[in-house]
Amino acid sequence: MERVPMTPDGHTKLREELRFLRDVERPKISKDIGIARDHGDLSENAEYHAAKERQGMVEARIKELEDKLSRAEVIDPAKLSGSKVAFGATVTVLESDTDKEFQYQIVGPDESDAGKCRISITSPLARALVGKEEGDEVKVRTPGGERLLEVVEVVFR
Repeated sequence: MERVPMTPDGHTKLREELRFLRDVERPKISKDIGIARDHGDLSENAEYHAAKERQGMVEARIKELEDKLSRAEVIDPAKLSGSKVAFGATVTVLESDTDKEFQYQIVGPDESDAGKCRISITSPLARALVGKEEGDEVKVRTPGGERLLEVVEVVFR
């Protein structure tokens, strides 16, 4: 069974989403299906079919969340240290072409958020950075072309 790495915050958010789907969405959809069923002929009842479709999507998401949480490997970056890039690290890189600095935190796939500079451990950039230290250079293929980056700083917080 493959473990799913995630930060404590990511684990909490997935648990909260699962609780919401089980305790709020599931009962609401059940009620909606009952109301739609009372309208009569189910073969042409759009409300009924929409509620059943929503029910299928919610049940699939519940199963997905239960699976991920059962395989979760919660890693607290604040308890880690070292000079090499690893899961949970916040990495500052310098792009050689533009002399611009970027900072990324390497997180689990469900926690990635480009707007917050949180990249998935499975992304090409994170895979290229893992194992590198300050001063190392990394070539990364991106949709915009190849980028040459220098690791400036590696911190765990």
